Amino acid sequence: MWWTLADLPAQAGRTVVVTGANSGLGLVTARALAAAGASVICACRDVAKGRAALAGLAGRLEVRSLDLADLSSVAAFAAGFEGKIDVLINNAGVVLPPKQYTLGGFEMQFGTNYLGSFALTAQLISRITDRVVSLSSLAHRVGRIRLDDPNWQRGYRRWLAYGLSKLADLMFAYEPQHRLREAGSPVRSVAAHPGYAATDLQSRTESVQDYLMGFLNKIVEHSAEVGALPTLYAATVLDLPGGSFVGPQRPGGLHGYPRPVGSSAASHDRTVQRKLWILSERLAGARFSFATLS
Repeated sequence: MWWTLADLPAQAGRTVVVTGANSGLGLVTARALAAAGASVICACRDVAKGRAALAGLAGRLEVRSLDLADLSSVAAFAAGFEGKIDVLINNAGVVLPPKQYTLGGFEMQFGTNYLGSFALTAQLISRITDRVVSLSSLAHRVGRIRLDDPNWQRGYRRWLAYGLSKLADLMFAYEPQHRLREAGSPVRSVAAHPGYAATDLQSRTESVQDYLMGFLNKIVEHSAEVGALPTLYAATVLDLPGGSFVGPQRPGGLHGYPRPVGSSAASHDRTVQRKLWILSERLAGARFSFATLS
């Protein structure tokens, strides 16, 4: 049997943080979790837009300011959070922008999709009781980690930069799981990808690719509602093992209902995982402590 929204477990009494919850996959994810009874903290760069998007939706939904491209915003969000978090869903991201940099000087896709989420998780990890979900992509398969030049000072290519950020996101699901297990923590780190889901992010590349992906969206017809199912599966299935990667089940991973799937050999390279972790702690100025989770 296929896993659908009807299989979403009751979420009453649980608190979930969803980044980028004002549109696309994040909005669908937040809406479904709130409808199932969770208290959902919607972390959005544009608070006004977030409140407008969530207006009228059923359930407990709260919008808070968070800009993953600004590490000071990440720190402020984490410092202002009290109480436990059952699930952190690192959903927010950017797709194929022109070459540009975050306030901290990081390439926008690496800095937003990966490094901001890394810093946020590091600063919230002592409050998380169940799991962290990192959003990756099929594009992780074209990614290569550039430990010597993660900010693309040389030879910027937006697709490869996006692939790097999504490979880093996937490694950021795998490497913490090793560390959580070694620390004896019950917290799980998992990842998900939506397949090819039609969202408004694909019309913000500021290039001819906006038209190409808009055309593909019409052909593929894989909605955000369907694309969010792997995230919801990863965030709620009770017996999902830590270190899992969830995506659509059909061949190629573009369509279908969610299930645990495989990933590239590069994503499982423990040496690169460790080196990326060390580099990320230095770049983000954020260190993980798992001791309090045991």
